[in-house]
Amino acid sequence: MRKNNVAVAMSGGVDSSVAAFLLQKKCQAFGITMYLGPFHKQAVERAKIICQRLKIPHHVIDLQKEFQKEIVNPFIKEYCRFQTPNPCVWCNKKIKFGYLLRGAQNLGADYLATGHYTRLQRVKIKNQKSEIRNIYQLLKAKCKNSDQSYFLYRLSQMQLKKIIFPIGNMSKTEVKKIAIQNNLYFKDQKESREICFIPDNDYRKFLENNCSCCKEGIIKDLKGNVLGRHKGLPFYTIGQRKGLISGFKFPLYVARIDKKKNLIILGPERVLYKKQLAAKDMAWTNNQFLSEIENGSIKAKDITVKIRYRHKPAKISKIILGKVNSRQAKIWFKKAQRAITPGQSIVIYKGEQVLGGGIIK
Repeated sequence: MRKNNVAVAMSGGVDSSVAAFLLQKKCQAFGITMYLGPFHKQAVERAKIICQRLKIPHHVIDLQKEFQKEIVNPFIKEYCRFQTPNPCVWCNKKIKFGYLLRGAQNLGADYLATGHYTRLQRVKIKNQKSEIRNIYQLLKAKCKNSDQSYFLYRLSQMQLKKIIFPIGNMSKTEVKKIAIQNNLYFKDQKESREICFIPDNDYRKFLENNCSCCKEGIIKDLKGNVLGRHKGLPFYTIGQRKGLISGFKFPLYVARIDKKKNLIILGPERVLYKKQLAAKDMAWTNNQFLSEIENGSIKAKDITVKIRYRHKPAKISKIILGKVNSRQAKIWFKKAQRAITPGQSIVIYKGEQVLGGGIIK
């Protein structure tokens, strides 16, 4: 019986390197790295070195045009619409488990493995015709501090069945230890930056160079009093305190962004808390969840949600999906949540399992 051919998405980092190390004895593994632009040169070079150390083949796929079109351009467009997008969510859906997965399959891979901290579970279920079929459940990582399932909620069953997450049951400490013991670690290794295509994580400079809508305007308080001037709406996000007006008796935060009037409205922290939100572009890891929520098989009391990556899962009291457009949703929280931010993802969980999610309106 032949071993499965598994492509490992290699970035030269610790997590993907250890994923490749763990798989090389179990299957026919090879490394595959996507080249996304000049900022990605070191990742390609280091991935090649790791593959040489592991004595496995290494391939590079040029996805610069696709990345610019599918990720960078929409990122800039959303900021110009004064949203706060999360490009990693779309990169996983469209680039890594889209173009890269297809590239791996063209090279003969049966599966694509990555260094994400998350888990997959295959379960057998019966459909309405009593036919047994496999369902792939996306689960939180065993180590909750490292869990990356938030970024993967848009993956479909067609994608999940072709993916392997070798380090989902491990802690970051365990992974780093394996990397050091097996010469898979560079001494100057740094944690991957928040958004790979923004040099030095300097959002302001990146937006100034790429966003034509960075026009100065007025900052007001909730009563309409003028407090000062802002440098352009894309530089601000709901809940922000840093870089604002100082000298007040109590801290002020960005409470609202008025696109039509080009205004930033500041308020005390208490006004940041809201008990409901609306979401668009809903996606489900299994379309069955959509009907189960609609018919009450999955109840609100069973659900928790995250409104940003580092957000503590919150309980909800009600969820309503759009009757005409099921890609819309309204969600009510049991307790008010701080700084619900348009453009960010809301991800829906049932226990350890990722059901799906959408984009906050």
